[in-house]
Amino acid sequence: MNRSYLVVLTRGSGMPKPFKEWKVLPHGRLTPVDDNILTVTGDIPMPVGNMKRRMTVVRLRDQRLVIFSAIALDDEQMRAIEAFGQPAFLIVPNDHHRLDAKPWKDRYPSLQVIAPLGALNSVEKAVHIDATRGDFGDPDVKLITVPGTRDREAALQVHGPNGTTLVLNDVVGNIRDATGFAGWALRMMGFAGDEPHIPWPVKLAMVGDKAALAAQLRRWAEQPALKRILVSHGSAIADDPQGALRKLATSLG
Repeated sequence: MNRSYLVVLTRGSGMPKPFKEWKVLPHGRLTPVDDNILTVTGDIPMPVGNMKRRMTVVRLRDQRLVIFSAIALDDEQMRAIEAFGQPAFLIVPNDHHRLDAKPWKDRYPSLQVIAPLGALNSVEKAVHIDATRGDFGDPDVKLITVPGTRDREAALQVHGPNGTTLVLNDVVGNIRDATGFAGWALRMMGFAGDEPHIPWPVKLAMVGDKAALAAQLRRWAEQPALKRILVSHGSAIADDPQGALRKLATSLG
């Protein structure tokens, strides 16, 4: 597969257009990863085959919810979210994760929609953005615009009684179980591999300052309470997340 063709695919022409109505694609069930965090994965159609994506739901101290990288779920799973808390904030972590943003906003009109400044123009084509920074009124939950990503990538840092969870988006991939032609294509595109990595299309399109990104990865690695990293594409990183972050920082040179 030609590298230039892969660049075209990963820059968005192969991605489905943002949905205007609630459209449920195949997905799993919500899974608790900590007392106040739920996560779920679902399929996203790509020219080479389906690719998994992740939504993370974080409950604040006042029972409001932060939705990170929204996915439209079936009625049963949406009722489970509503039983968990009140959807209040919708984080569109970059301009490639706006697929279900408008349907979520339409379903919950009071949602505050937040996207990083560098993704603002693209995300605005799908849904109105209320803010480029987030203050959730909860010191345990912090929204970060990831340094070195041209202000295009957002992340969440969540402190809980059982440790810290880092919620990343595209800047780190951890797809290890991809098989068949789709798996081969995802490996060729740099999204799948044998260990956590920064996909080369992300480096090409998003990373403008490798040193700044590496420094941020090392700062996260210095947190002794870090228990897991949730990524939008791939498995959670729970086996030595600090070591994984240091290795990712080193890979940037």
